[in-house]
Amino acid sequence: MQVTYLSSAAIVVETADASVLCDPWLVDGAFEGSWCHYPPLDVEPEEFDGVDYIYISHIHPDHFDPATLRRMDTDIPVLIHDYRWDYLKNEIEALGFEVIELDHNSRMHLTGDVHVNILAADACDPEVCGNYFGCSWVEGNPELGSTQVDSMAVFDDGEYTVVNMNDCPYPMVERSMRQVKGRYGDIDLVCHQYSAAQFYPQCMEDYSHEEKLQARRDVILEKHELATEFIDLFDPEYYMPFAGEYVLAGRLAPLNQYTANPPRIEALEWFEANVPDDHQCVFLNSGEHLDLSEGTVSKPYEPVDQEAKSEYIENELSTRRFAYEHDPMPDVDELHALIEPAFQKFEEKRRTLGYETATTALIGIAPEQYVELSFTGDGYDFVDDPDLSSYDGYVKFELDPRLLARLLSGPDAVHWADAKIGSHLGISKQPDIYERQLYNCLGSFHA
Repeated sequence: MQVTYLSSAAIVVETADASVLCDPWLVDGAFEGSWCHYPPLDVEPEEFDGVDYIYISHIHPDHFDPATLRRMDTDIPVLIHDYRWDYLKNEIEALGFEVIELDHNSRMHLTGDVHVNILAADACDPEVCGNYFGCSWVEGNPELGSTQVDSMAVFDDGEYTVVNMNDCPYPMVERSMRQVKGRYGDIDLVCHQYSAAQFYPQCMEDYSHEEKLQARRDVILEKHELATEFIDLFDPEYYMPFAGEYVLAGRLAPLNQYTANPPRIEALEWFEANVPDDHQCVFLNSGEHLDLSEGTVSKPYEPVDQEAKSEYIENELSTRRFAYEHDPMPDVDELHALIEPAFQKFEEKRRTLGYETATTALIGIAPEQYVELSFTGDGYDFVDDPDLSSYDGYVKFELDPRLLARLLSGPDAVHWADAKIGSHLGISKQPDIYERQLYNCLGSFHA
């Protein structure tokens, strides 16, 4: 069995009997155009039309990338977890692919000696997911089942076992990990997350330069230390830190210095210094593979030239425009007309969750004008140049009005979560805490 690294969470697991392409994000422009690859990929999606299966872990566009799949042979069956909601399944099928849904921890025969097992990150346990994300509607209605925000996959051929963790967060995924360890015993390779694919700290507009850099260092260390939990529990012979690797493009390119996405050579050095030598750390350049049967890599890892990377970002990526930047600038009255129906959906979501907070959301709709959203049932209002000191707490969002028009139009145009992860939202907040359910409610603020 061998595992080939492509980019971010995209890998190919292959044996003499079968090959599985995992989470193929192979085209620049995920998350509304802001996420790109570096080094630029020299492979095309069509080159993988010969694989036997595609595995897609979850809905985020650096894992489920329609732009990549549209260029691939739709005769390739796609493996996913059997999520309670069929959003991912429907989106894949709309592209013309057959989708095979696997129940949690149900080992499926592919061909020859090759099997796959897909597990929900939260072990299909609503209390685990509910406690981690604070989803009160799940905690109060356990019959609804898991929110199943992510999945992990186990590939085995009777001799070797590979665990693909993609974005599964620790400690949420611990129970699923223990199920895998108990079922398979020895794990040869675990591929796991080690950096932060999120808006923080680069989008924090009320942080100074030094505060952003310090927050970046703190998040990187936190993610690295959490990653050692994967290694400690699975006790693998090899481990490959991967997933969440990206470069910001367009007008967001200056934010790259703040993303909690360190140079891979720095991560390699940290893991080699902090993980016992009986586990071998594997970093690979794109297109190179680890052969488990031989215990060798096709080519040693060569670190990226950081100066060349900076030049590429400045000369190539920073000049790109996002799709919404080609839209006509919306009239303020047009945005106002969308806010009333959007607020009704937002308020319905908030009431369903039973969520209240004294924090007020302020969303920029024009220079110095904001829509003010209450999380206590007090409705919304339009305010000019708000006095931030007058609020008990606030989260203020700055964004391009053209993007806001798409967000207000609905998630089929742009989803708030993708805009946030893509770093398209400038954020200021007091107190400086992350109220997860606030953003959950905001996801329904569309007409």
